[in-house]
Amino acid sequence: MIAAGGRLPEAELLRIGAGGPETVRLSPRLAGRKVVLFAVPGAFTPTCDSAHLPGFIRSAPALRARGVEEIICVSVNDAHVMRYWGETTGATAAGITLLADADGAFARALGLTYDNPAAGMFGRSRRYAMVVEDGVVTAFELDPIGQCSLSTGEALLEKL
Repeated sequence: MIAAGGRLPEAELLRIGAGGPETVRLSPRLAGRKVVLFAVPGAFTPTCDSAHLPGFIRSAPALRARGVEEIICVSVNDAHVMRYWGETTGATAAGITLLADADGAFARALGLTYDNPAAGMFGRSRRYAMVVEDGVVTAFELDPIGQCSLSTGEALLEKL
């Protein structure tokens, strides 16, 4: 499992651009930059939609004031869902980048997948937040399954 001090693995995530789906290679996006990266189990799911993402929307100006150059939200969803979620929640307008880990490869590479059969969720990402500087994790918070307290925007802000 990824931890503070570890280097993030290379990953190819997806987003919807002007011409349709496009691949976003993670390592070039992180190179030489201070980035906050957080993951949610699913776009539009109750806690992700009402607590986790809104906390980062509220915290975005303060995170940027502390040197964060980009805030990235990742979920095991398709790129169309992530685009629409960003638009409907105000995350896109707040400057948060929403990327799809469509097949869960990034979550697996981090060692952070789980299943919740009762909710119809398989191979989803655990809820976490991290600060990444030049591709290296400098702060990492992982919530216990079913909770959203350690990995919120407000909690991560306290780590900076």
